[in-house]
Amino acid sequence: MVVRLSLPLSGAGVIVTRPPGTAAALQRLLQRQGAEVVLLPGISLRAIEAADVARRELGVAARADGLIFISPAAVKFAWKLLPSLRLLKRSALCAVGQGTALALARAGRRNDVVVPDSSQDSEGLLAMDALRGVRGQDWCIVGAAGGRDVLAQGLRRRGARVRLIEVYRRAAPRWSRLHFARLETAPKPLILLVSSAQALANLATGLPAGLVLALRAAELVVSSARLAGLAREHGFTRIHVAESALSPALAAAAVQALARHRL
Repeated sequence: MVVRLSLPLSGAGVIVTRPPGTAAALQRLLQRQGAEVVLLPGISLRAIEAADVARRELGVAARADGLIFISPAAVKFAWKLLPSLRLLKRSALCAVGQGTALALARAGRRNDVVVPDSSQDSEGLLAMDALRGVRGQDWCIVGAAGGRDVLAQGLRRRGARVRLIEVYRRAAPRWSRLHFARLETAPKPLILLVSSAQALANLATGLPAGLVLALRAAELVVSSARLAGLAREHGFTRIHVAESALSPALAAAAVQALARHRL
């Protein structure tokens, strides 16, 4: 391998844990900065079996007072089920984080999306004015089963009627010996990028013991302070918090983590 010392991530192995089919842009960005990228999906996203039910529920959601998408995947799967969502006019449209807002923009909704100003999470969205005066309103949360219930609880406490619509499901990743071999031979130091609590848990509990130890010794970049706390519970100690889960933010945090490692 030729090490290009002029690039900020030269000589490092950067582990990308995004779901299969979603990591290409981040991978290219990291490679342009000199990293050797290892793709190790921490989670798999799959279509739900009850697609007809979800499609009907999305049709009802189109008449709600507010519609919240919890992730870029929620946008992707919902639009696939009901493309006419792009024509929504009545409902307030909200996104949990800049990544989800970007997915909505790519789907045709650019200028009317409520997105957190501060923390890019459920708490940040609940702090926005658009979600304060919701008493008596109907709100729909579009995502997957098994996530955090912060938004639904918060809206219900404020007097809203809340419907949860599952448009995809999370599943454990399918790893192969090739994944393990790439991780074992990746250049050191290792930098691990994680933006999902379930992905973090899958990595910390599902990999062979030796590889888990290798990851715990890596520089870990997470996309939120909440994930940093979960990472400590899983035994990680070298933790860096990125500004968001967007690719540029994760890459910038990886550069900073490597610079600190080399001090």
